[in-house]
Amino acid sequence: MASTRMGQIEGRIRRMTPVSAPADQHEEVVALFRLLNRLTGARAPGVPACRIVGPMGESTPVPETVLLALERVVELLGRGDAITVIPVGKDLTTQQAADLLNVSRQYLVRLVDDGRISCIRTGKHRRIRVRDLLAFKRKRDRERRAALGELTHISEELGGYSELG
Repeated sequence: MASTRMGQIEGRIRRMTPVSAPADQHEEVVALFRLLNRLTGARAPGVPACRIVGPMGESTPVPETVLLALERVVELLGRGDAITVIPVGKDLTTQQAADLLNVSRQYLVRLVDDGRISCIRTGKHRRIRVRDLLAFKRKRDRERRAALGELTHISEELGGYSELG
């Protein structure tokens, strides 16, 4: 059963499908995050914080960068968030990029055609670099926050939110 579940999870990761911790694993994930958090903060310089031990007793130290990445992944899973791990240098299909932005593929293609997101053409196909997509997302999110702040300000000036005053 466990190997079947791991195979399913591995397949989802390879397809960039978000992975989340099942409810029955929540307590274990939170406990693992607490342990990793203690390990990353309490280790002596140059000394591995922990080692991974395989089923046959073989072990290897966990590099600090891997430990920090693992801590972040486990933190997000412990909060109930779904995660997708994508190399920053990877090129995405328009469908993968649309899925990451939570928009339709047609809308994403329009953003590309309007020059708001850059792409690389491989024959007839468009490929979008993760770093370009994330830059667009950060800009879009900043603009949305600013617009929301402005709407809130206008609403307050016009007497909205009187129940808060």
